[in-house]
Amino acid sequence: MTWFESPADAATRLGAAGYLADAATATTTYLAGALEKPLLLEGPAGVGKTELAKAVSRATGAELVRLQCYEGLDEARALYEWNYKKQLLRIQAANASNNAGGDWNATHDDIFTEEFLLTRPLLTAIRRDEPTVLLIDEVDKTDIEVEGLLLEVLSDFQVTIPELGTVAATRRPFVVLTSNASRELSEAVKRRCLYLHLDYPDAAREREILQQQVPGLDDRIAEQLVATVARMRELELKKAPSIAESVDWARTLIALEIRDLDEKAIRDTLGAVLKHQSDHERAVKELKLNRA
Repeated sequence: MTWFESPADAATRLGAAGYLADAATATTTYLAGALEKPLLLEGPAGVGKTELAKAVSRATGAELVRLQCYEGLDEARALYEWNYKKQLLRIQAANASNNAGGDWNATHDDIFTEEFLLTRPLLTAIRRDEPTVLLIDEVDKTDIEVEGLLLEVLSDFQVTIPELGTVAATRRPFVVLTSNASRELSEAVKRRCLYLHLDYPDAAREREILQQQVPGLDDRIAEQLVATVARMRELELKKAPSIAESVDWARTLIALEIRDLDEKAIRDTLGAVLKHQSDHERAVKELKLNRA
Protein backbone atom coordinates (compact mmCIF):
# COMPACT_ATOMS: atom_id res chain seq x y z
CA MET A 1 0.00 0.00 0.00
CA THR A 2 1.18 3.50 -0.84
CA TRP A 3 0.16 5.64 2.10
CA PHE A 4 0.65 8.99 0.37
CA GLU A 5 1.87 9.86 -3.12
CA SER A 6 3.86 12.93 -2.07
CA PRO A 7 4.14 15.54 0.70
CA ALA A 8 1.58 17.63 -1.17
CA ASP A 9 -0.77 14.65 -1.31
CA ALA A 10 -0.28 14.08 2.42
CA ALA A 11 -1.10 17.73 3.18
CA THR A 12 -4.21 17.64 0.99
CA ARG A 13 -5.59 14.37 2.34
CA LEU A 14 -4.81 15.20 5.96
CA GLY A 15 -6.56 18.53 5.46
CA ALA A 16 -9.61 16.74 4.06
CA ALA A 17 -9.52 14.54 7.19
CA GLY A 18 -9.61 17.63 9.40
CA TYR A 19 -5.91 18.05 10.16
CA LEU A 20 -4.09 21.14 8.88
CA ALA A 21 -0.49 20.03 8.37
CA ASP A 22 2.36 22.46 7.73
CA ALA A 23 5.10 21.63 5.22
CA ALA A 24 7.36 19.87 7.74
CA THR A 25 4.51 17.74 9.10
CA ALA A 26 3.26 16.78 5.64
CA THR A 27 6.76 15.90 4.44
CA THR A 28 7.63 13.78 7.48
CA THR A 29 4.27 12.01 7.39
CA TYR A 30 4.78 11.17 3.73
CA LEU A 31 8.31 9.86 4.42
CA ALA A 32 7.11 7.69 7.32
CA GLY A 33 4.84 5.86 4.91
CA ALA A 34 7.25 5.80 1.95
CA LEU A 35 10.22 4.56 3.99
CA GLU A 36 8.11 2.33 6.27
CA LYS A 37 9.74 3.86 9.33
CA PRO A 38 8.03 4.71 12.62
CA LEU A 39 7.33 8.40 13.20
CA LEU A 40 8.24 9.85 16.59
CA LEU A 41 6.27 13.00 17.42
CA GLU A 42 7.54 15.02 20.34
CA GLY A 43 6.25 18.24 21.87
CA PRO A 44 4.04 19.70 24.60
CA ALA A 45 0.67 18.16 25.37
CA GLY A 46 -2.20 19.30 23.20
CA VAL A 47 -0.41 20.28 19.98
CA GLY A 48 -1.96 17.60 17.78
CA LYS A 49 0.43 14.64 18.06
CA THR A 50 -2.23 12.02 18.74
CA GLU A 51 -4.61 13.71 16.32
CA LEU A 52 -2.08 13.33 13.49
CA ALA A 53 -2.15 9.53 13.87
CA LYS A 54 -5.95 9.60 13.87
CA ALA A 55 -5.94 11.83 10.78
CA VAL A 56 -3.62 9.41 8.93
CA SER A 57 -6.10 6.65 9.77
CA ARG A 58 -9.04 8.69 8.50
CA ALA A 59 -7.22 9.92 5.39
CA THR A 60 -6.12 6.44 4.30
CA GLY A 61 -9.03 4.35 5.54
CA ALA A 62 -6.67 2.30 7.73
CA GLU A 63 -7.72 0.82 11.05
CA LEU A 64 -6.31 2.63 14.10
CA VAL A 65 -4.78 0.40 16.80
CA ARG A 66 -3.79 2.36 19.90
CA LEU A 67 -1.45 1.47 22.74
CA GLN A 68 -1.94 4.03 25.51
CA CYS A 69 1.25 4.07 27.55
CA TYR A 70 1.35 4.57 31.31
CA GLU A 71 3.63 3.90 34.25
CA GLY A 72 3.61 0.18 34.98
CA LEU A 73 2.74 -0.92 31.46
CA ASP A 74 4.16 -4.40 30.85
CA GLU A 75 4.43 -7.05 28.15
CA ALA A 76 1.07 -8.57 29.06
CA ARG A 77 -0.71 -5.29 28.29
CA ALA A 78 1.42 -4.22 25.33
CA LEU A 79 2.11 -7.46 23.43
CA TYR A 80 0.13 -10.50 24.51
CA GLU A 81 -0.75 -12.79 27.38
CA TRP A 82 -2.16 -16.26 27.75
CA ASN A 83 -5.71 -16.86 28.89
CA TYR A 84 -4.74 -18.66 32.08
CA LYS A 85 -8.29 -19.32 33.26
CA LYS A 86 -9.21 -20.97 29.99
CA GLN A 87 -5.96 -22.95 30.01
CA LEU A 88 -6.69 -24.17 33.53
CA LEU A 89 -10.16 -25.31 32.54
CA ARG A 90 -8.72 -27.20 29.58
CA ILE A 91 -6.12 -28.90 31.84
CA GLN A 92 -8.84 -29.88 34.32
CA ALA A 93 -11.02 -31.24 31.52
CA ALA A 94 -8.11 -33.22 30.07
CA ASN A 95 -7.23 -34.67 33.48
CA ALA A 96 -10.84 -35.62 34.14
CA SER A 97 -11.24 -37.36 30.79
CA ASN A 98 -8.02 -39.30 31.33
CA ASN A 99 -8.61 -40.02 35.03
CA ALA A 100 -5.75 -37.68 35.93
CA GLY A 101 -3.34 -39.73 33.89
CA GLY A 102 -3.14 -37.71 30.74
CA ASP A 103 -0.02 -36.96 28.76
CA TRP A 104 1.27 -33.58 29.98
CA ASN A 105 3.21 -32.94 26.77
CA ALA A 106 0.07 -33.30 24.70
CA THR A 107 -1.86 -31.09 27.10
CA HIS A 108 0.94 -28.50 27.04
CA ASP A 109 0.90 -28.39 23.24
CA ASP A 110 -2.87 -28.08 23.30
CA ILE A 111 -3.10 -25.09 25.66
CA PHE A 112 -0.38 -22.99 24.03
CA THR A 113 -2.25 -22.38 20.78
CA GLU A 114 -4.07 -19.49 19.12
CA GLU A 115 -7.24 -20.43 20.95
CA PHE A 116 -5.70 -19.33 24.26
CA LEU A 117 -3.74 -16.28 23.05
CA LEU A 118 -4.94 -12.82 24.08
CA THR A 119 -3.43 -10.29 21.71
CA ARG A 120 -2.67 -6.75 22.86
CA PRO A 121 -2.14 -3.67 20.65
CA LEU A 122 1.42 -4.32 19.45
CA LEU A 123 0.76 -7.92 18.43
CA THR A 124 -2.66 -7.01 17.05
CA ALA A 125 -1.12 -4.44 14.70
CA ILE A 126 1.64 -6.84 13.62
CA ARG A 127 -0.83 -9.61 12.77
CA ARG A 128 -3.32 -7.56 10.76
CA ASP A 129 -3.43 -8.12 6.99
CA GLU A 130 -5.36 -4.89 6.41
CA PRO A 131 -3.81 -1.37 6.40
CA THR A 132 -3.21 -0.37 10.01
CA VAL A 133 -2.07 2.74 11.85
CA LEU A 134 -0.38 1.78 15.13
CA LEU A 135 -0.43 4.63 17.65
CA ILE A 136 1.94 4.21 20.62
CA ASP A 137 0.71 7.16 22.65
CA GLU A 138 2.75 8.99 25.33
CA VAL A 139 5.61 6.53 25.23
CA ASP A 140 7.58 8.73 27.64
CA LYS A 141 5.15 7.76 30.44
CA THR A 142 6.33 4.15 30.47
CA ASP A 143 9.29 2.74 32.34
CA ILE A 144 12.48 2.63 30.29
CA GLU A 145 12.35 -1.19 30.34
CA VAL A 146 9.23 -1.08 28.17
CA GLU A 147 11.26 0.47 25.37
CA GLY A 148 12.99 -2.89 25.04
CA LEU A 149 9.62 -4.42 24.11
CA LEU A 150 9.32 -1.90 21.30
CA LEU A 151 12.71 -2.50 19.70
CA GLU A 152 11.86 -5.79 18.00
CA VAL A 153 8.61 -4.31 16.70
CA LEU A 154 10.20 -1.08 15.48
CA SER A 155 13.26 -2.81 13.98
CA ASP A 156 11.85 -5.86 12.25
CA PHE A 157 8.08 -5.52 12.68
CA GLN A 158 7.90 -8.89 14.35
CA VAL A 159 7.13 -10.34 17.76
CA THR A 160 8.62 -13.49 19.24
CA ILE A 161 6.29 -15.70 21.29
CA PRO A 162 8.36 -18.48 22.88
CA GLU A 163 5.55 -21.05 22.73
CA LEU A 164 4.54 -20.26 19.12
CA GLY A 165 7.63 -18.80 17.48
CA THR A 166 8.14 -15.52 15.64
CA VAL A 167 5.17 -13.64 14.23
CA ALA A 168 6.27 -11.32 11.41
CA ALA A 169 4.13 -8.62 9.86
CA THR A 170 2.74 -9.44 6.42
CA ARG A 171 1.83 -5.78 6.01
CA ARG A 172 3.80 -3.17 7.93
CA PRO A 173 1.64 -0.78 9.90
CA PHE A 174 2.08 2.99 9.80
CA VAL A 175 3.58 3.53 13.28
CA VAL A 176 3.28 6.79 15.23
CA LEU A 177 4.89 7.23 18.64
CA THR A 178 4.07 10.34 20.67
CA SER A 179 6.03 11.84 23.55
CA ASN A 180 5.45 14.88 25.74
CA ALA A 181 9.20 14.83 26.51
CA SER A 182 8.68 14.19 30.21
CA ARG A 183 11.79 12.01 29.99
CA GLU A 184 14.46 11.36 27.35
CA LEU A 185 13.78 8.33 25.18
CA SER A 186 16.60 5.87 24.51
CA GLU A 187 18.84 6.38 21.51
CA ALA A 188 17.94 2.86 20.35
CA VAL A 189 14.28 3.84 19.96
CA LYS A 190 15.07 7.22 18.40
CA ARG A 191 17.45 5.64 15.90
CA ARG A 192 14.64 3.52 14.49
CA CYS A 193 12.29 6.46 13.94
CA LEU A 194 11.82 9.56 11.87
CA TYR A 195 11.54 12.54 14.20
CA LEU A 196 9.23 15.55 14.19
CA HIS A 197 8.84 18.17 16.89
CA LEU A 198 5.37 19.70 17.07
CA ASP A 199 4.82 22.97 18.90
CA TYR A 200 1.89 25.29 19.34
CA PRO A 201 0.89 26.80 15.97
CA ASP A 202 1.45 30.44 15.15
CA ALA A 203 -1.53 32.78 15.32
CA ALA A 204 -2.44 32.52 11.64
CA ARG A 205 -2.47 28.72 11.65
CA GLU A 206 -4.43 28.53 14.90
CA ARG A 207 -7.06 30.86 13.47
CA GLU A 208 -7.22 28.60 10.42
CA ILE A 209 -7.71 25.55 12.67
CA LEU A 210 -10.48 27.28 14.60
CA GLN A 211 -12.28 28.32 11.43
CA GLN A 212 -12.11 24.75 10.14
CA GLN A 213 -13.17 23.10 13.39
CA VAL A 214 -15.77 25.66 14.50
CA PRO A 215 -17.95 26.70 11.57
CA GLY A 216 -19.67 30.02 12.11
CA LEU A 217 -16.96 31.45 14.38
CA ASP A 218 -16.71 35.19 13.81
CA ASP A 219 -13.31 36.33 12.50
CA ARG A 220 -13.05 39.02 15.17
CA ILE A 221 -13.78 36.57 17.99
CA ALA A 222 -11.30 34.09 16.50
CA GLU A 223 -8.57 36.74 16.46
CA GLN A 224 -9.31 37.77 20.05
CA LEU A 225 -9.37 34.15 21.23
CA VAL A 226 -6.09 33.24 19.56
CA ALA A 227 -4.37 36.32 21.00
CA THR A 228 -5.68 35.56 24.51
CA VAL A 229 -4.63 31.90 24.34
CA ALA A 230 -1.15 32.96 23.18
CA ARG A 231 -0.87 35.22 26.25
CA MET A 232 -1.97 32.37 28.52
CA ARG A 233 0.68 30.08 27.06
CA GLU A 234 3.32 32.59 28.06
CA LEU A 235 2.25 32.36 31.71
CA GLU A 236 3.69 29.79 34.12
CA LEU A 237 0.62 27.58 34.22
CA LYS A 238 0.28 23.98 35.39
CA LYS A 239 -1.34 23.17 32.03
CA ALA A 240 -1.08 25.56 29.10
CA PRO A 241 -4.12 25.67 26.81
CA SER A 242 -4.00 23.05 24.06
CA ILE A 243 -5.34 23.44 20.54
CA ALA A 244 -8.30 21.24 21.51
CA GLU A 245 -9.07 23.60 24.40
CA SER A 246 -8.93 26.57 22.04
CA VAL A 247 -11.53 24.79 19.92
CA ASP A 248 -13.65 24.06 23.02
CA TRP A 249 -13.44 27.71 24.02
CA ALA A 250 -14.56 28.83 20.57
CA ARG A 251 -17.55 26.47 20.73
CA THR A 252 -18.35 27.76 24.21
CA LEU A 253 -18.44 31.35 22.98
CA ILE A 254 -20.77 30.39 20.15
CA ALA A 255 -23.06 28.45 22.52
CA LEU A 256 -23.27 31.49 24.82
CA GLU A 257 -23.70 33.83 21.85
CA ILE A 258 -20.73 35.92 22.98
CA ARG A 259 -19.67 38.26 20.20
CA ASP A 260 -16.90 40.14 21.99
CA LEU A 261 -14.20 38.46 24.08
CA ASP A 262 -13.96 41.19 26.70
CA GLU A 263 -12.68 40.79 30.27
CA LYS A 264 -16.04 39.59 31.60
CA ALA A 265 -16.44 37.03 28.81
CA ILE A 266 -12.92 35.70 29.41
CA ARG A 267 -13.44 35.44 33.16
CA ASP A 268 -16.84 33.77 32.82
CA THR A 269 -15.63 31.12 30.36
CA LEU A 270 -12.14 30.32 31.66
CA GLY A 271 -13.33 26.85 32.63
CA ALA A 272 -13.43 25.90 28.97
CA VAL A 273 -9.72 26.52 28.48
CA LEU A 274 -7.99 26.29 31.89
CA LYS A 275 -8.54 23.23 34.07
CA HIS A 276 -6.73 24.08 37.33
CA GLN A 277 -7.87 26.59 39.94
CA SER A 278 -4.33 27.91 40.35
CA ASP A 279 -4.23 28.57 36.59
CA HIS A 280 -7.53 30.46 36.80
CA GLU A 281 -6.14 32.65 39.59
CA ARG A 282 -2.90 33.32 37.73
CA ALA A 283 -4.75 34.16 34.51
CA VAL A 284 -7.08 36.56 36.31
CA LYS A 285 -4.08 38.24 37.93
CA GLU A 286 -1.69 38.32 34.96
CA LEU A 287 -4.29 39.22 32.34
CA LYS A 288 -5.59 41.89 34.74
CA LEU A 289 -9.17 40.71 34.61
CA ASN A 290 -11.62 42.31 37.01
CA ARG A 291 -12.79 39.81 39.59
CA ALA A 292 -16.47 39.03 39.77
